[in-house]
Amino acid sequence: MDFKGSDTVPGPRVEDQLPQTTTAAAKIVIVGGFGVGKTTMVGSVSEIKPLTTEETMTQAGIGVDDDFGSDTKTATTVAMDFGRIRITEQVVLYLFGTPGQERFWFLWNGLFEGALGAVVLVDARRLEVSYEVMGRLEEGGVPFVVAVNTFPDGPRYPLEDLRAALDLAPDVPIVECDARRRASSRDVLMTLMRFLHTLSLRGSLI
Repeated sequence: MDFKGSDTVPGPRVEDQLPQTTTAAAKIVIVGGFGVGKTTMVGSVSEIKPLTTEETMTQAGIGVDDDFGSDTKTATTVAMDFGRIRITEQVVLYLFGTPGQERFWFLWNGLFEGALGAVVLVDARRLEVSYEVMGRLEEGGVPFVVAVNTFPDGPRYPLEDLRAALDLAPDVPIVECDARRRASSRDVLMTLMRFLHTLSLRGSLI
């Protein structure tokens, strides 16, 4: 059959191919409420072009969706964000950003399945949206760290005050970050990996 008139499917870009030195991979979820910076974090740290499922926010969402920050935010994730980063020559992390709007939370269970760990991204202006997130992770037995995204117009609080407000266990790491910056987002992922390593040494990581 002659397909000369058909569009050809391009092969993978060189920069998107998995390095030959890779010997291990892990699934990590980036989770949090609407507008906390999950898509931004995945995009800033991914070494491949990230896959996003953002759709324009419409009038139909009024009264249904969280509209915090809607003056500047015009799109919302409806399925997931996906990216990839190498943390060593051998180890690759696959990053899955979850949707923040409550009507898409039914997708969380599928995204949590098989995850080695999670980053709970927090906006200090709206700590209450993080409680459900952390509760879901605890129910699913997914270890997590908390990263407080520092917005330019947001308040800054001591991390130990935030730990108390979030009722975090003493051993759960909490750090500040700027999700727009690759180095800062990578530091958050390294904090998670160190935490997971500690749990494995304790025998607490299944």
